[in-house]
Amino acid sequence: MLTLLAKLFHALNSESSTRQIALAITLGFIVGLAPLFALQNIIILFLVLFIRVHLGAFILAVGVFSGISYLLSGIIVQVGESLLTSPGLNALFTSLYQLSLFKLGHWHHTYTLGAFVVGIVLAVPIYFIFKALIVKYRVHVKATFEKFRIVKALKGSSFYRLYLNISGQGV
Repeated sequence: MLTLLAKLFHALNSESSTRQIALAITLGFIVGLAPLFALQNIIILFLVLFIRVHLGAFILAVGVFSGISYLLSGIIVQVGESLLTSPGLNALFTSLYQLSLFKLGHWHHTYTLGAFVVGIVLAVPIYFIFKALIVKYRVHVKATFEKFRIVKALKGSSFYRLYLNISGQGV
């Protein structure tokens, strides 16, 4: 876990795109809310492997948001239950239940459907919030740490140059 956290800080401090990191966190949010082997999680995992996102940020976000999903489980179940018991959607869910894909996705379970809906609804705000937070981190926090004398001394050391050469960032 510390290695993933170190990789996340490395990504935040590198020249990686803020969009890639924010998208990884957003997809990790959607996966973290739902049960582990839900169909949407498998599809998102394949999506993460095919598109260019920061894998360390994704895995860390899945872990963090899995823990947060326990805190939000009451709301998630309530959303799923209200959708499944809605009289207006009863005919839709009855016809969808006849499809094997719907059963395979377990969207007839209140928690799975609620997690999917909450994840999709909050995905866009989560993306833009984390994108703004990453930009603010890079502008304010990183710049503040760069001014400390100890950071300047560490960056001037031969150990730091060796680290840059090993990590592939050296000249």
